[in-house]
Formats: sequence, structure tokens, C-alpha cells
Amino acid sequence: MEIRFDNKTVVVTGARDGLGRCISERFIESGANLYCCDINSDGLETLAEKGAHVRTVDLTDDKALRAWIAEIERETGRAIDILVNNAGGFAHAVPRPIDEVTDSEWDTVMARNPRIAFGVSRAVVPGMKRAGYGRIVNMSSGAGIAASRTKLHPYTAAKHAVVGLTRQMAMELGPFGITVNSVAPGFVLSNAFTKADWERYSPEAQKAHVENTSMRRIGHPDDIASMTLFLASDHASWVTGQIISVDGGR
Repeated sequence: MEIRFDNKTVVVTGARDGLGRCISERFIESGANLYCCDINSDGLETLAEKGAHVRTVDLTDDKALRAWIAEIERETGRAIDILVNNAGGFAHAVPRPIDEVTDSEWDTVMARNPRIAFGVSRAVVPGMKRAGYGRIVNMSSGAGIAASRTKLHPYTAAKHAVVGLTRQMAMELGPFGITVNSVAPGFVLSNAFTKADWERYSPEAQKAHVENTSMRRIGHPDDIASMTLFLASDHASWVTGQIISVDGGR
């Protein structure tokens, strides 16, 4: 099964590294007209060299967010076909008991995860409705499906919120020809943060993690990108409101 995105306008947020970068590169390889952004410009220039339209945008700034989406629609003369809400992450939160979590930590993680996914979706949906077509893929996490052993309370709550947003939007937007799904990655060596996290494990802990995974390996960004591209494609036209775990079998 070949998945192509020729003549499709695709938006990927949080694209400079990690999963967002891999997903962006795969869309470029598949013929998409790709627009991607990140709050940090480092790494975006190499995506531009590969053919992406890149922009440094703080997506917590709703005015800047809306201006960027409107610019894409003016430039292409059409609605955005596909949105991948990848921006998010831990936002520098650290594992700690619930009674030690600060308001600042909580608010920052919420702003970087469900608030951004909501804001960007809200900006692109009117065009998708007019076109009668759209694909939205939200990046959640295994921590959005079950409690996390990491004690990252804000992150777990934020990713559960992304899951709820996905299901609610799917129910509302289906009649307009718009599907909304979420990819829930397991542990993936996707960027410097996750690699450093993995290296902090003892050899015994690393071995135990792998042995507790059905596929007996840790994940790679391409594992997540493959599912994301499938859900964004016309092959998944009757798949909506789903939270797909891509975790090697946990």
C-alpha cells in the first residue's frame, strides 16, 4: 500500500526535532505541500532545504497562531487538508508527588499540550468544513491512556485531555468529512531528552523495559510517523475518534 500526499496541504506543529521532524520528513517524501512550525528555529532550516515551508511560531500566542494559519490558506488558495498536532511535550516539568507540583508547572504543560492542539484545530477547522474534507491527527501518549509511573502529573493530565479533545472533535466533525484521531506513542528514542532519559536507566532497567515489550525493542520515530501518515491518508477515511497505541505491545 503506497501512501501519497500529492496536492495536499499539510501542517505539522512542533517540527524541528524528534517525532515532529521525522513526521515532516516523511510527508515531504510522500509529495505533500508541507507547512511546519516550531517555537525554536533550530533545525527548521534543514526542513526548508528539503522543501518545507517553515515558520517560527509561539503557538501559545493565539494571534500569532491564527495569523500563520490564515497566511497558509491565502498562499495556497485553499483549506488545509491535514493537521498534525505534534507540538507539546513535558515543558520542563519534572517527576514529583502531586502535593509538590507547582501552579506554573501545571499551567505550562497544559498550555503546551491540549491548549495548543485546541487552538490550532480551532483555526483550521472552518476551512476544512467549507472544503468538506480534513484529517486531524493529535499526538497523545501512553500517559494519555493510563496512569504513568513517572509521577509527571501535569503531563499525564494534559495527554488525557488531548485524548478527550480527539474523541469530542471526531464526533462533531465527522458529518463534515473530517476525521480526528490520535497516536499514543510508547517510549521512543526521538530526541536528546528521551535519549538522555534512556541512558539514565541502568543496564538492568533497560533490559527489563525491552523484555516487557512484546516486540522486544524500543520505539523509533519512524514507527510513530508511519501510523501518523496512515491516519492522515485516504486509506483511513472510515477511521475516526480512535486512540492508536504505537508502543511495541505493552
